[in-house]
Amino acid sequence: MAHDPKREDYLRLSLRFALELDAHGPAAANRAFATFGRRFAQDRDSLPQSDADRAFHLVALATEAIDYRLPFASDAQAEKLIARGRDLLEEARSLDPSCWDALRMLSASRSASVDERYHYLADQAENVRAACEAERDQALEELEGERAAIAASISMRPYWRWLASMSEDALICGRNHEAIDAAERLLASDPSDLSDVRFTLAYALAKLEDEKGLEELARRYETISALRPADDAWILLARCSLAHKRCDVAAARALLVRLLGSYPSCGSLLITQGELPDGEFARLRVPPYGEDELILAVSEGAVLLQEGNERSGKGVFGAWVARTVAQLDPKAAAEAARRAGGEGARHS
Repeated sequence: MAHDPKREDYLRLSLRFALELDAHGPAAANRAFATFGRRFAQDRDSLPQSDADRAFHLVALATEAIDYRLPFASDAQAEKLIARGRDLLEEARSLDPSCWDALRMLSASRSASVDERYHYLADQAENVRAACEAERDQALEELEGERAAIAASISMRPYWRWLASMSEDALICGRNHEAIDAAERLLASDPSDLSDVRFTLAYALAKLEDEKGLEELARRYETISALRPADDAWILLARCSLAHKRCDVAAARALLVRLLGSYPSCGSLLITQGELPDGEFARLRVPPYGEDELILAVSEGAVLLQEGNERSGKGVFGAWVARTVAQLDPKAAAEAARRAGGEGARHS
């Protein structure tokens, strides 16, 4: 799951190209479409496209710079990447004033705080919904079959990403009820959860200590995402947090064992508990049950891990997680110590 800007860019242009070929005979259309992949990769400007398509391509380029290169860049590289991303988004907005992704991504740097950005997103959400639904309805009226389904999905995705960002920002600034509301609105619009907003929802429910709601969410996984059971890091950390809060140490420990089983050889990440910047376009696309996914879940889980004060500098729950994982997995503890030593050497 998760949003892939490159794939979406390809889908937009392939759909438009197919529609342009409808005036030709089937044989000519098949020959022309055989060249589409090469032209998309090497001569994109030769393909039919609207200003909205061009704007989205610029958003995809900005996403590559901001979300996938910036977190790992040196200080010197970072400044250039930030400037490039901002310039691409500004150009996208000038090409298409209704490029909701560009407007949403630009709002991150223009807002003085996460709370201010949340208010901006919340204030504009209905306008975005109305515009995306109008585009979707037009596509459903004009197209048929698979083409209609693809066009309808593409039309709604900027709204889904808007709601996903709303939910994430609301969680960060402690608006847990608002985070749940935005997540549920998104799931109502996209029951298959392309945005993986159920992960944000799990943490918001844990923050409110809503065990009943969290277990209901786990049951809903079967209909939301049949290919992934409720054993991802987000829901397991949320459950573990609630067990720890009610002082059920045995249950919390058992959930950590299950988490380590779902993410083998990744225990050191639960000890170090590093943070990664949130993706501006959408939650970063990473393979399931791997190290990168656990890094994301732990980073977003700071809202749970860092609650309260503890002498180690971590929150009460975070410190307990680190100590318990170190006991359960001594190799992970050694790896965490090596990582900490490497970080210290780089900063000395």
